[in-house]
Amino acid sequence: MNRSTPGLDLEALSALWQRQWPAPQQDIPMRRAYPDQWVRFHSLPGSKRYPDDETEYVILLERHHTLLAELGPNDDELYVVTREWNGDPEAVTRMADLQRVDPDAQHWSSCVHNDDFPDDILYQHEYISRRPRNKQTLDPLLRLVADEVIAGVTLAPLDLRWLYHPYDGGGDVFAPSAAVRDDLKAAHPDWLSTHPSGM
Repeated sequence: MNRSTPGLDLEALSALWQRQWPAPQQDIPMRRAYPDQWVRFHSLPGSKRYPDDETEYVILLERHHTLLAELGPNDDELYVVTREWNGDPEAVTRMADLQRVDPDAQHWSSCVHNDDFPDDILYQHEYISRRPRNKQTLDPLLRLVADEVIAGVTLAPLDLRWLYHPYDGGGDVFAPSAAVRDDLKAAHPDWLSTHPSGM
């Protein structure tokens, strides 16, 4: 069964998340807050950003699943966090595509994402579910990310010892330790950026 488990203890989950990954100060990206644990992998050869055909989707998805398997080979389930942004302070109707690929997600939190323009404040709404870690469950979500239909997705094991952020063009890993990060880099050197920043 590929449905998420209803009734997550969101308060306990929030406390665990804060212990494992304390939020960086405002405007500091996660990669700068956790530089020894972060590495970015590109999802297509030659750092190509978007797939053009089904052959490239196969490569892209295989890279995502390889990294997830190496991060957590014994993790049968993952938390799936999705985010949406709009002008509503309260979470209302989810995007149809997200509802389709992650139908049982619970609203987790809402906050101001950008208040630079007081007449046009942008809010971020986070949803979370607990899903089996398999291709049937994750591939529809990963394809939406690859096509830039959605953004702000995070995958994590139930103990939150690592985080994985797929994006349109690759995936950001926040490993449990610098050693694990370095092992992943050594295993997949051709997937890394050639830019000095690692981006």
